[in-house]
Amino acid sequence: MALRRLALAGFAAATVLTAGCTATRDFHGYVPDQALPEDVKPAVDTRSTVLARLGTPSTASIFDQTGVQERFTPGKEKLWVYMSSTRERLAFYYPKVVARHIIAVQFDEDDVVSDVLVYDTADGRVVDYNSRVTPTRGRELGILEQLFGSLGSLRNQLPGMEQDNRQPGDNPGRRN
Repeated sequence: MALRRLALAGFAAATVLTAGCTATRDFHGYVPDQALPEDVKPAVDTRSTVLARLGTPSTASIFDQTGVQERFTPGKEKLWVYMSSTRERLAFYYPKVVARHIIAVQFDEDDVVSDVLVYDTADGRVVDYNSRVTPTRGRELGILEQLFGSLGSLRNQLPGMEQDNRQPGDNPGRRN
């Protein structure tokens, strides 16, 4: 009987401990209700129909195809981008992106859809951040130099110990 209770307590403890190790998923960005990017047809849909189907974009670009910034006019952006990502985190590990979807809708001059581009995680690129450190000029101070380095410069800062650097004829309140 005692062995059975011990086994049951061990099973309950193992269940509680493994429940803390389940993966948690975080959803970020645009989540479409029912509309799909395939519902947006080039040369058929307009800016207003895309807004009605997909909603407000995550971001909008004011650059044209060549990368030149045009004069910003609200509501006249050339590209609407809808972005979403799903991250999964297991216990104490760093989160990992398991899915990323980007829908880019391009418009022509008449506010008609010219192209619909769909990207996912496979289309992404890994950006390697530069982790090098730029050294500062001068010498490195140790902990003792930082603590006791200013003791010699204290004598000119005590009250009544200031040096008078004025020259004869100098009036601090007068301007020449």
